Amino acid sequence: MASEEGIQQTLQELQKQLAKKQMFEKSVSTIRSLLQQHYSSASPSLRQAFYTVVCRVATILKTRYTSPGFWNAGLNLFQEAEQLVSDASERKHLQSCIAQARDQLGEVENQSEDLRSTENRTNRGYLFEGHLTVDPEPPQPDWLVQANLLTAAATLLQGESSGEQVEDTNSVEGAVNLLQDLVDRLDNIVPEILDVDSGVPRAPPASKEVVAKLPVTTVTEEVLVKLGKDAVCSICQENLVVDDKMQELPCKHMFHPPCLKPWLDQHNSCPICRHELKTDDHAYESWKEREKEAEEERKGAANAVRGGEYMYV
Repeated sequence: MASEEGIQQTLQELQKQLAKKQMFEKSVSTIRSLLQQHYSSASPSLRQAFYTVVCRVATILKTRYTSPGFWNAGLNLFQEAEQLVSDASERKHLQSCIAQARDQLGEVENQSEDLRSTENRTNRGYLFEGHLTVDPEPPQPDWLVQANLLTAAATLLQGESSGEQVEDTNSVEGAVNLLQDLVDRLDNIVPEILDVDSGVPRAPPASKEVVAKLPVTTVTEEVLVKLGKDAVCSICQENLVVDDKMQELPCKHMFHPPCLKPWLDQHNSCPICRHELKTDDHAYESWKEREKEAEEERKGAANAVRGGEYMYV
């Protein structure tokens, strides 16, 4: 029979493996097996070790993974642990983990249903010059989407401002449906409108080569002491632990590699100080260079003006 010290060491190793995506499900399965075999006869310290690693599974699921397979594995582990623990607060926390896992799996299922429904709609042909085509209708260009948005809004606002009831119910319902459809696409439409007005292009994703070369370090006890016991990854807000892998940006701020890459793909800037990384978009990089030169010229002109004012004081 394995000693409690040996089981605790095994749990510590499994906790480290949870951060590796390819080993997550196998590690969770092993934790569940150990839980079934040893929890009932375990000492209080070993039971606490089991609870700690189960909570770590919940934290990693909430902050890193969305795969249904991972969440199913987590749900089975949470249900097993909830049946075994005797502490009321631990049981309550595990029940919230179970509820969250079920919600996540339900959302994934709903998204799959919506995707299948969308595919069914898009796979149908559409009328073009009186004939039903075989291919699905292509997406509307952004300029047409924006025009439809303004037209639909004008239709509804005109009816409201006149204070009269619009008799053509179909027209109103059509405008409302169009508005709802366009609202769903605002994330894509509005940034483009704002960018045109401001003249500031959206930053493309960070260069893959630049991201690949960012140094990765391992959190040690000394690093944790230096950062403080409440140190977290600013993206996922998960507390740092010994042996966590951290990727460092040029501004010296560090984050979990699985958290940093999707953040840079979407935002391309440090979440803390907004330092921006180089991109693979030559047009954008040229624009940045021109802006930098223009800013230096503006500063030089402002300094010259201030210098002239001092001369006449």
